Amino acid sequence: MEAGIPFKNLHSREYQGHKKKVHSVAWNCAGTKLASGSVDQTARIWHIEPHGHGKGKDIELKGHTDSVDQLCWDPKHAELIATASGDKTVRLWDARTGGKCSQQVELSGENINITYKPDGTHIAVGNRDDELTILDVRKFKAIHKRKFSYEVNEIAWNMTGEKFFLTTGNGTVEVLAYPSLRPLDTLMAHTAGCYCIAIDPLGRYFAVGSADSLVSLWDISEMLCMRTFTKLEWPVRTISFNYTGEHIASASEDLFIDISNVETGRSVHQIPCRAAMNSVEWNPKYNLLAYAGDDKNKYQADEGVFRIFGFESA
Repeated sequence: MEAGIPFKNLHSREYQGHKKKVHSVAWNCAGTKLASGSVDQTARIWHIEPHGHGKGKDIELKGHTDSVDQLCWDPKHAELIATASGDKTVRLWDARTGGKCSQQVELSGENINITYKPDGTHIAVGNRDDELTILDVRKFKAIHKRKFSYEVNEIAWNMTGEKFFLTTGNGTVEVLAYPSLRPLDTLMAHTAGCYCIAIDPLGRYFAVGSADSLVSLWDISEMLCMRTFTKLEWPVRTISFNYTGEHIASASEDLFIDISNVETGRSVHQIPCRAAMNSVEWNPKYNLLAYAGDDKNKYQADEGVFRIFGFESA
């Protein structure tokens, strides 16, 4: 264990509220609120005290008529959040109004991936039919649609918003210019489908998680693979960099979440878990890692919980 964070002394706390499993967890830009999206058709917003002992009040965001598959906060506004659902809508909510939906737009398919452009002006949404829609946030209308001939998984902008990345079922990462969406590069990243992507908060790297059980780290300016993280044995479903860019968390159907050092590639800690994980995300200001998976109770019913690792006491 290198100098730095004493991971082995840190604890996880459990947050209950959803009726079914949690698909997605995401922090706001201030690191003070966490949102969770669930198969129970709701999202919830939790106020989290980074050094506190309380369990945090939550508000429920109700309105979707199908599973809330992914959600993301406005990168410039700590109270605004967008949710993507299987009900074909994308909805915008304001945490200050007690969870009222302020905008919604109906798209053409079941939405599974959503991400904000770093300046907060556009939202990209991917659906089950491999169609990408770009929304103008202010008007909350689609300004661009494109259907791809291959499986499109998680999507992301680089920090300047000039490049757009698609992970694909072919094991490639497609790099497009933005806003033209002109192809710039095809990276042969993995031997099996690429499922997830994360951008290093310092803007040096991006990481890709794949069905081949590896996480690859790429130099964003050179578009070259620097190293791979090899601790997991199952398809990598979700990855996240911590706020300093020193650590990367990755998770799968393995019954632990791996935390590795970005520069050495070495695993420094594993957080045990009881089920396959769907979503891990580090807080943007503190070393707190939220995670959610397919947890079941002893009667094999969904538990509807998520956890946060990194507290000094359980």
